Order: sequence, then C-alpha cells, then structure tokens
Amino acid sequence: MKISADALLFDNDGTLVSSLESVQRCWTRWAQEYGITRADFARVELHGRPAAEIVADLLPADRVPEALARIDQLEVEDVAGGVVALPGTLALLAGLPAEKWAVVTSATRRLAEARLAEAGIRPKNLIAADDISRGKPDPEPFLLAAERLGVDPARCVVFEDAPAGLRAGRAAGMTTVALTTTHRAEELAADVVVADLSAVSVQATGATVEITVGG
Repeated sequence: MKISADALLFDNDGTLVSSLESVQRCWTRWAQEYGITRADFARVELHGRPAAEIVADLLPADRVPEALARIDQLEVEDVAGGVVALPGTLALLAGLPAEKWAVVTSATRRLAEARLAEAGIRPKNLIAADDISRGKPDPEPFLLAAERLGVDPARCVVFEDAPAGLRAGRAAGMTTVALTTTHRAEELAADVVVADLSAVSVQATGATVEITVGG
C-alpha cells in the first residue's frame, strides 16, 4: 500500500518503543500499594490511555492526584534498561525530516521524554498527556499534533498499536496504520495492519512524504 502524506504521527509505547516489562512491573507495584485487584483492572480499558484517566477510573477523586504522581514516579525511575526501540523504528525515523513527524503519546511529557531518550529517540515535536484535556480515544491529541505541525489532519498518517489510539486517529479523519506489537490483528480496526515499523518505508519529497506500507 502506498500513501502520500504531509505528516506522520506515532504513538510511543508499543509503536516506537517497547516498555512492556517496565509498565507491568510499575503498575503491579502501584496496584499493590493502592489495593487495586485484577478484577478492578479488568473493568477498565488500559492500553493507549493516559494514566490520569486510568487512575481516575480506579480510585476515588480525592486519591487521584497522589496516586497519579506515584505511578509517574515509579515509571520514570524504571526507565533505565527497561525500554528498547521496536524493529524498524530507528531506521524509519532516520529517513524523516524532523518537521514531518511527531510523537503523540498518552504518557506524561516527563515519562515520554525519558523513555524516548533511553531508546535513542529525540523528537522535535511531542504531544503528551500534559498538553491535552481529553486523551485517546478522543481525537484531540492527534488534532493538536496536526495543528502544531501546520498540516491538514486529512493529510496525516497515524501509527498505533492500541485500539484506543486507532479510534482517536479515525475520529481525527486521519489514515491509520496498526501494528500488531501488543494486540492481535483482528482487534485492530485500521486502514492497514502490519507487524511493526520494519514493514514501513518512507521517502521525503518536497512538502510530502511517500509511504510504502507492507511491501
């Protein structure tokens, strides 16, 4: 599949990098500290959503600020050695002009920058949980990224591994590419589905980026 775009928007965890082991360690410890059970987690959509919304779904409002600060602290402290770039990530980004792509993550800016740096990625443009009022699956994060880059949302391509992120991309009117790094293909509604970013190649030509997906 060939796509012509003005900007590429990448989720972070599960798309550019893998921090799954770190995430599991930190949220397991956090849950133990706050008395959250597996049954509690089972009723909440977790992957691809801001921690603030997850914590708010699990705890009374008066406990949310402290609990949110705690999970952020745990995850930032667990970054070293717990984050790696996924296949194809570094090669793909190396072929993109810095002004043609952005990271759009549900993590806080502090956590996102720590994870990206650990994997050797330093984006010029980053939209984090701190920048928005409504997280994925709301389209606000992707629409804000398009605005910051100065491009038409319809000319953006979203790369995501989570159903919530893909719903956000579709709601923003963008082309969506799903990666099966954390979910099965049948769980991901997108314009095209690939294993990871090693199946994607790009060529920047003037104001546009020509994308080849899946061969």
